[in-house]
Amino acid sequence: MRENPDYNDLYYQNTTVHSQIIDILTKRAVSLSEFSLPIDWEACFGNPRPVEIEIGFGKGRFLLEASKRHPKVNYIGIERAQKYVELTRERFEKYMRHFGVDKTSGTFSNVRLAWTDANYFVTRYVPAESVQAYHIYFPDPWPKKRQRKRRIFRNQDFLAALTRTLRSDSGRLYIVTDYEEYFQEIQERLAGLSALHQAAADLSPDQDIATNFEMKYVLEGREIYRAVYEKVLP
Repeated sequence: MRENPDYNDLYYQNTTVHSQIIDILTKRAVSLSEFSLPIDWEACFGNPRPVEIEIGFGKGRFLLEASKRHPKVNYIGIERAQKYVELTRERFEKYMRHFGVDKTSGTFSNVRLAWTDANYFVTRYVPAESVQAYHIYFPDPWPKKRQRKRRIFRNQDFLAALTRTLRSDSGRLYIVTDYEEYFQEIQERLAGLSALHQAAADLSPDQDIATNFEMKYVLEGREIYRAVYEKVLP
């Protein structure tokens, strides 16, 4: 049995037909196919500010809090599941209604949602050395043995794209999971990448922003595992 799935053009053709980039403030959704390869971040956001990417944003709690805290950072959230894309859009809309956010103020103009497959987006659309940070929180551990080949950190093309697209001057990868066995596997796989080295886990400036999964798991008494990796200067 193949350890890693075959992510070929046919696979992506069948799984990314719906792919869109959604402006959280204007609600404008543009087909991913209309964007250049790779994406021009400055054209996408209308400014040259640093870009950070959250892979698998779930219900969007981290994305909302981080983008509010850092208005001069552009955030792309990637999510394949439509239900989480809709839940996140609703989270932002409810926040803006509740707090009377004036859309002309520019609040959340630094957020885009990418409704697509993360492997597809990172390997094909993200420009080299253009990402200040990747946030991967509670990636699906696919716990059954026959499913483990689907783990995102087993995809060699994805790992190569992470290192290629992180900025050399300050690029970081933030990882959080509650699954010890998968955490160990992630560390082993990343240890094999010469372009990354593990840094102190407390380097995350937004460690206090808990995702919905983290809040749930902490209440259940689960151990939370964190890791931070930095790109090595060439």
